[in-house]
Amino acid sequence: MNKKRIEKDYLGEKEIPEDAYYGIQTLRAMENFPISGIKAHPEFIKATAIVKKACAEANMMIGDLEPRIAKAIINAADEIINGKYHDQFLVDVFQAGAGTSHNMNANEVIANRAIELLGGKKGDYRIVHPNDHVNMAQSTNDVFPTIMRISCLFLIQKLISELKNLEEAFKKKAIEFDKIIKPGRTHLEDAAPIRLGQVFNAYASIISENIERIKRASIALEELNIGATAVGTGLNAEPEYVKLVLEKLRIYTGFNFRSAKNLIAITQSMSDFVELSNAIKTLAVDMIKIANDIRLMSSGPVTGLNEINLPAVQPGSSIMPGKVNPVIAEVMDMVAFQVIGNDLTVTLASQAGQLELNVMMPVIAFNLMQSLEILKNSIHVFTERLVLGITANEKRCREMVERSPGLALALNPYIGFDATAKIVQEAIATGKTIKEVVLEKKILPKDMIDKILDPYALTEPGKRKVRLV
Repeated sequence: MNKKRIEKDYLGEKEIPEDAYYGIQTLRAMENFPISGIKAHPEFIKATAIVKKACAEANMMIGDLEPRIAKAIINAADEIINGKYHDQFLVDVFQAGAGTSHNMNANEVIANRAIELLGGKKGDYRIVHPNDHVNMAQSTNDVFPTIMRISCLFLIQKLISELKNLEEAFKKKAIEFDKIIKPGRTHLEDAAPIRLGQVFNAYASIISENIERIKRASIALEELNIGATAVGTGLNAEPEYVKLVLEKLRIYTGFNFRSAKNLIAITQSMSDFVELSNAIKTLAVDMIKIANDIRLMSSGPVTGLNEINLPAVQPGSSIMPGKVNPVIAEVMDMVAFQVIGNDLTVTLASQAGQLELNVMMPVIAFNLMQSLEILKNSIHVFTERLVLGITANEKRCREMVERSPGLALALNPYIGFDATAKIVQEAIATGKTIKEVVLEKKILPKDMIDKILDPYALTEPGKRKVRLV
């Protein structure tokens, strides 16, 4: 218990817990950045180990890294990839130095585990050195953005899977609700009727478009600057090493990684991440619109629209008995608000790079990964605990359509805009339906009115060409 080992760097000495896999540079970062208490995302740690494994293999294959050391590094990295030692990644996500602290945290953990695998004691860096061996031919400035791209791509895959489930759920409801007519609304006022199935089919299309938008943004993330090292010039990284690292990363991840056309440009520009952030912000904006539509359509049950019923997942009030709130839609809104805020952070951090490097990469990585993670989770909940359980109040929808002034739109081709407007005004003033007013005024024959004001027909394209026979 409480045993320590002494580690040194060019700034001095520090005591490290004897059983810790991290080392002196990690400890300095822990002391310097006690900011949020938030540590690296598991996918970020996994991606880090994948990069370190690929680099060790490449260095071994070109003869720069002794096979015995390389294999120990590879084995240590594999253990991290499989979920071990994540508790040793202790640097706060808000850290300076463009991610140097995270990179060194990984180098020290992998080095110390490799030392153990070779029969040594943690901290004996004569056996495996964090910089000389684990970080060979690398810089934080090419490793960290590579990790960012890999980890984001992993999370994008999971997010898209959830979005596809949501799209299918909306399509299922579109079929289920296809015969149910409800009032359309523009400006929150009555408009032409629409089928509830059409509403949900539109939501499915919105999700489909967002999937494609995120996919397009993710393509750019497959361009890497690994091998660029410090400023993008590739100093200390052999071309054959870079080629092998890319090959290994493709194998380990399944992504089509390629070297960027200009390593200097991609080392200093964060535009790919801005593009991704914008795509997921757009998704967030659309999810707010959909969630709020559902909140409105389910409002009531007595004094609201009450067109649909949402699954009752928890009591809605600590004081009002029997109240049930649309909590799943509400949390979707809150997640989306956070994502929109994160996008602004990514934008500001991305423009804040100077000269050959953007040192704000850690906050870009954190915000992107948080956005992808919370969107993935909230969309899963939104699909499973809300959308799939929605039912329609068909009677309520039908009654509102019959009383809606929006039906009058179908009369325009037959009696003109001005005459139709007078009918609408009278219907509103008297509380009568559009059909009742038209029949009372004997403007058109009853059988013709029945056809013109058929609600289902009014949800299809084109003019209503009904003639008196």
